[in-house]
Amino acid sequence: MDNALIKDVKAIIDAGAAAATPDSLDKIFSFIKAVSVENEDLKEELEDMDIVVQMVITDADAKFWLTAQNGAMDYGKGDVDNPSFTFSATMEVGGGMLAGEVDATSAYMAGDITVEGNLQDAMAFQEILELAMEAFEDYAEDL
Repeated sequence: MDNALIKDVKAIIDAGAAAATPDSLDKIFSFIKAVSVENEDLKEELEDMDIVVQMVITDADAKFWLTAQNGAMDYGKGDVDNPSFTFSATMEVGGGMLAGEVDATSAYMAGDITVEGNLQDAMAFQEILELAMEAFEDYAEDL
């Protein structure tokens, strides 16, 4: 794992959700992609998944796509065709979910995020993100 990437993600998480930017989300997604290749627990969870996510950051005019397919994760900027679900939130709420500051279920129930499409896939994808961020904590401890 790239120690510089881990340090960058740690700085982003330490800064808190209020400081989140599209570039900081890009760094976190880059880490998630990398850890999905290395972490055995995460690889095992991803083996049978076929989820395509469209993420819309409503207050930053930013869009990302994420996939959990063929045992790995990938991401990019912009739109994706035929997403399993579309997730929309403000930068602070979306960043807070990735940083572990915001509980996805509570945010959904409060109307702070919207999910259009397959809600079951959204819940499964959230579990994958949580596993990835648990792996991040293990890597960050070793720095």
